[in-house]
Amino acid sequence: MDRASQFSGTKEVDQKLLLDHGPIEKYLKNLLGNDTTLLDIKQFKGGQSNPTYLLQTNVRNFVLRRKPPGKLLASAHAVDREYKIISALNKTDVPVPKTYDLCEDINVAGTPFFLMDHVDGNIFWDLLLTKCSAEERNKIYWSMNDTIAKLHNTDFKSIGLGDYGKYENYMARQITRWSKQYKDSETIIIPEMDNLIQWLPENIPSGEDTSIVHGDFRLDNMVFDKNTNEVIAILDWELSTLGHPIADFTYHMMTWKMPLAVQGIGILGANLKELNIPNEDEYADAYYRKTNRNEIQDWDFFLAYNMFRLAGITQGIAGRVRDGTASSDQAKQYGAFVPILAKMAWQTVQAIK
Repeated sequence: MDRASQFSGTKEVDQKLLLDHGPIEKYLKNLLGNDTTLLDIKQFKGGQSNPTYLLQTNVRNFVLRRKPPGKLLASAHAVDREYKIISALNKTDVPVPKTYDLCEDINVAGTPFFLMDHVDGNIFWDLLLTKCSAEERNKIYWSMNDTIAKLHNTDFKSIGLGDYGKYENYMARQITRWSKQYKDSETIIIPEMDNLIQWLPENIPSGEDTSIVHGDFRLDNMVFDKNTNEVIAILDWELSTLGHPIADFTYHMMTWKMPLAVQGIGILGANLKELNIPNEDEYADAYYRKTNRNEIQDWDFFLAYNMFRLAGITQGIAGRVRDGTASSDQAKQYGAFVPILAKMAWQTVQAIK
């Protein structure tokens, strides 16, 4: 089964994630007016962390994104932060859905959630965009490039996000965070991860640069206009904060560094010229121009860090499978990627030495 079939669209709500129709409809009536009628609730297939639902009403369709039930890692599933940043970015040219409300009353959906518009467009799970034309592929990739540049150029203080994260020692704090999450979710011993946990904090490049960072900026976390192929909404802001834009951008650039064999993560080995997809240098150079930068310094460090970080994220998903709180049927597949990512990251570090 391809990734689009696995992750695109909606399905019947999983039994362990069911929502009670009555309280949800009452909530919508209180928020939007008594003439609002809840017609149906579906669950989106995609999303490994916070369960996400399509609410179909007689007015319009909404998206409800909630914390999962059960045992959770302390810093994860912060739907209140997602609501805050999406709401703030509504004031900018960064494309995000319109938000309506943050509800922390657990009597409505069982856990805190927020409500936003359902943005109708295309979500692409195939990095090579094999079902698109060459022209469409080119447009989609360059629109992603425009979008991440807009995000990193946003004056976060002017839109009320000056307190959205600490400014200092971002890389050190991130390495500590993902090391802890990895250890809290650890299912098997991976020597390369232990090596990275020791090496990374001792080799952080000097210099501070701060912007909004999305934290998981990739093709399938965006909605594209069905006609223009431009990004009309960035989704999944759970990992967003204030931090180093180059860490955010090099995470996105892992698409060009990871082999095709790592499904859904890499395009290394594809004939990009034939596909009309920009190559790594073209894509990076355009981002530099749009954000008034020269080039990425310490590329290999950031690459190793992002592979380590992705291993920490996927290990967290594996841990939720173990604990019974994973929000997707496909979550159990993610544990297999952790040792692969750890070995690639450690090989990158060894090349630096």
